[in-house]
Amino acid sequence: MTAAAKDLDLSVLPPDYRAAFEALQATAARAAELEDVVKRLEHLVAELNHAVHGKKSEKLSEDDRQLAFEDLKIALAEAEEQKQTQAPGDDTPKRKKTAKRNRGNLPEGLPRIEQVIEPDSINCPCGCGAMHRIGEDRSERLDIVPAQLRIIVTVRPKYACRACTDGVTQAPTPPWLIEGGLPTEGAIAHVLVSKYADHLPLYRQSQILSRSGIDIHRSTLADWVGVAAFHLRPVVDRLAEHLKTSTKLFMDETSAPVLDPGRGRTKTGYLWALARDDRSWGGDAPPGVVYFYAPDRRGENAEDFLTGFNGILQLDGYQGYNRLTKPSRKGGDPVIVAHCWAHARRKLKEIFDRDGSKIAAEGLRRIAEIYTVEKDIRGTSPGQRLSARQVRSAPLVAAFGEWLQAQRLRISAKSRLGEKLAYIHNHWDGLQTFLADGRVEIDSNKVENLVRPIALNRKNALFAGHDEGGRAWGRIASLIETCKINGVEPFAYLKSTLEAIAAGHPKNRIDDLLPWNFQPSS
Repeated sequence: MTAAAKDLDLSVLPPDYRAAFEALQATAARAAELEDVVKRLEHLVAELNHAVHGKKSEKLSEDDRQLAFEDLKIALAEAEEQKQTQAPGDDTPKRKKTAKRNRGNLPEGLPRIEQVIEPDSINCPCGCGAMHRIGEDRSERLDIVPAQLRIIVTVRPKYACRACTDGVTQAPTPPWLIEGGLPTEGAIAHVLVSKYADHLPLYRQSQILSRSGIDIHRSTLADWVGVAAFHLRPVVDRLAEHLKTSTKLFMDETSAPVLDPGRGRTKTGYLWALARDDRSWGGDAPPGVVYFYAPDRRGENAEDFLTGFNGILQLDGYQGYNRLTKPSRKGGDPVIVAHCWAHARRKLKEIFDRDGSKIAAEGLRRIAEIYTVEKDIRGTSPGQRLSARQVRSAPLVAAFGEWLQAQRLRISAKSRLGEKLAYIHNHWDGLQTFLADGRVEIDSNKVENLVRPIALNRKNALFAGHDEGGRAWGRIASLIETCKINGVEPFAYLKSTLEAIAAGHPKNRIDDLLPWNFQPSS
């Protein structure tokens, strides 16, 4: 619309022309609005594609990338909705047919409430009488009801004989995890899952309950968690024993800030993850993870946690693990270390991202060739993996080793690149372990993925309140994360397990309580 047209005095026009001109102005305004929406959509789609398919540089963590992805999807949905409800030339908002996209899954087992909507009248307009039903259209939508709170009232009638005084008969009180306490085992399981799987601190859970009229202080919730952690300890100990019978495990550690009451601030504790995951080569042992808490990062902690384990340990380059490879190791034979190629790659990636080093770029290219072989053999048996590695990967690794030594002679050992190359050199023996055993992975990414939930909980809860809280944190997280990697619903497992413990589950059948043995009731 030109400036002259905007300044035109409409009062001089005939009524018909004036109405047509005003309609034209309205259409032009709507078209301009729609053009702005399209431009916004194009911009959001470009950013969304970058978030999903762009280079996954290590400037953003996985959690940060997911957060950006969520916010972009929200903005994109809003813009699409705006576009669909604006149509030039029509004052009535219109909705287009819903685009085909991932709308979620509605399981068969969910309860369904049918709403039958009948016409105002089923009489034929021709006066023939009532029409006959010839079919129907059905549509399903997901409805969410906030967490339902209910009270279980246990009634135990008393019986006595009117003819004698031999006593009163009454059924015993059902077994409860907390005798005389307020919560059911299901309520305790809900608090555990909310805190350690959904990362809701207890004070937030207390606030959520208060909105439903339930006044339960966070200290009371903490008591419930402590009781559950105590009773679940034998299950976690047995889980750890089961993992340590394996001949190949992963291990990693992550910080767990803990409140230090004596100094009025936090100190740095650590959760050490010991994990088994043999699914990539078809192993029979179920996957699992146990988190051990320690107040520091000393290597003696790893030595204690691994008492009884003998075999191959896949880990990063932390020097605290070096004591595990020595003949003087306590609690077992010297372990065979398999170091992580992903960590080696990250060292070079840091240099390349900072200054575009050609040497770092060449190292990244060579490592990518080794990973290409791993991609091709993923899911095959250990024997097939070993054969492919010996034929295809071993020459690539040998060539990388020669290239590495040549570059170390050229680069100052005190430079940043020299330090990164020295890191790879110092772990060279462990980086070659995967060439000799088809069960070994090329990196320790699997255990790093299992450490991520700990980081999420740390971010939301800020810190544990005590060293004992750190131990409880690791204990409950062990069961929840083991449930998740075995496809077991954590709440159903914890509720059933706590009920079994309350009922006096025998110690000689504790293996029945391990997450991978859980059988949900129908």
